[in-house]
Amino acid sequence: MDIRLLVLDIDDTIAGKSNTVSDEVKKAIKLLQNRGIRVALATGRMYYSAKRFHELIASNLPIVAYNGAWIQCPLTGIRHHHFPVASEIASELFDYFEQPDWLNQLEIHCYIDDRLYVQEITRKTEIYRQRSGIEPVVVKDLRSILEQETTKILAIGEPEYIGKLLSSLQQIYPREKLYLTQSTPVYFEATHPQASKGFGVRFLAEELLEIKSDQVMAIGDNFNDLEMLQYAGLGIAMGNAPEAVKQVSQWVAPDVENDGVALAIKKFLLN
Repeated sequence: MDIRLLVLDIDDTIAGKSNTVSDEVKKAIKLLQNRGIRVALATGRMYYSAKRFHELIASNLPIVAYNGAWIQCPLTGIRHHHFPVASEIASELFDYFEQPDWLNQLEIHCYIDDRLYVQEITRKTEIYRQRSGIEPVVVKDLRSILEQETTKILAIGEPEYIGKLLSSLQQIYPREKLYLTQSTPVYFEATHPQASKGFGVRFLAEELLEIKSDQVMAIGDNFNDLEMLQYAGLGIAMGNAPEAVKQVSQWVAPDVENDGVALAIKKFLLN
């Protein structure tokens, strides 16, 4: 196996409850980089929020942010790709969220120009702010800013509602119109149909590094990681991943709190 690129998700993959990268994982990544294997991040997070982790693992490749809707390199400042959601579709989503079935069950986040816009600061927003390091901008009516390019729309709710929301909207918007996924049981995410971590990893591998998919190893933990795990020659799921994610992976690592990424690196790349 000739792995030249390792791509890592952030939340619940390299960052658990502590919201940082453990010494064990950083040490394994450093050993890997010393052997000439490149390491990159692919995350549902905002680009700005992911930059801290880019520094922690000393990556020198672009960040695949917003599930592939925004790809930018912190070292050069070059933004290679940006795929915004069409304004009319964003407006339709906001109308849909206001139906009686969803109105009081969801909190909506809107991402424009790498900034977070919300309608009010709630407990969930505060938890998100603390974990992401992002200060939200309060806008009474999110529709008023939709003339700008919207990178991602996030709905936060209880797992039972998020699952139903995803299923319902997937029947309305096929993949060629909108990419709909979950990054956690309580996060529903909508982005441009061309955006996905699979696209982002393919861009890093084939266009930037000029390597093949079978020279890529990817590690993730949730549904928004499915396409990059399927693209990679070696896809690894975390122990905390849903069963459907584990089923498309070649190996299941221990969970994030047990340094599963470090163990996967040692098992496949450092023996």
